[in-house]
This record gives sequence, structure tokens and C-alpha cells, in this order.
Amino acid sequence: VQLQASGGGLVQAGGSLRLSCAASGRTFGNYAMGWFRQAPGKEREFVAAISVSGGSTYYADSVKGRFTIFRDNAKNTVYLQMNSLKPEDTAVYYCAARRLYTHYRPSTYDYWGQGTLVTVSS
Repeated sequence: VQLQASGGGLVQAGGSLRLSCAASGRTFGNYAMGWFRQAPGKEREFVAAISVSGGSTYYADSVKGRFTIFRDNAKNTVYLQMNSLKPEDTAVYYCAARRLYTHYRPSTYDYWGQGTLVTVSS
């Protein structure tokens, strides 16, 4: 699976952004998808994940209630809607894919996009 993330940018605190991750190469509907982020000097951390059907979603506590992950299997795309952004959300955001089941650990994902930078100013 090849993944292409987009949608990052500079936004003021309290604002919103929508990230997209377009997949190609294999059957998108066979893969659970996740979003992760990595801030400077920190380890990559789990943000959100979604099951193959889109029926189940999971969030890190730090983003619960502010971020929404959803997917469109007809368009081979997964999204991350980010609202009420905070300066601490500043990071490079990565989408990732793994076969069948979601997981919160980055090491369990097989395919990664190139990352898109989100900067939230105070």
C-alpha cells in the first residue's frame, strides 16, 4: 500500500484542519488505518485508528472529543478532522496501514505515508 498524506498547515489555536491520506496499490478495504504524530524531540505517538469497515474508531485521550477519524473506502482515503486545535498538537502527522485490525502501537503498522506538518500557533 502506498500512502500519501496531505492537508497540514499553519493554524491558530482553536482552529481546524482536515488531514487526508490517499491509499493506492492494494485493497484499501482490507486495512485498518491509523494516524500518528511526532513532535520535535519526541517519540511517535498514537492519535487515532479506524477499523476496515469504519465502524469502530479509537482515539488517544489527548485528542478525544476534538479529533475525528473517518474513511471513505470508495475513494481509498482516510481522514482526520481536527477541531479546537492546541499548540501542543503541533507535530508531523503520519497515516499508516496494517492488515485487518487496529492497534495503537506504531511498530505494528506495515505501511506509512510521508507525513504532513501541522503547526498550531498560540
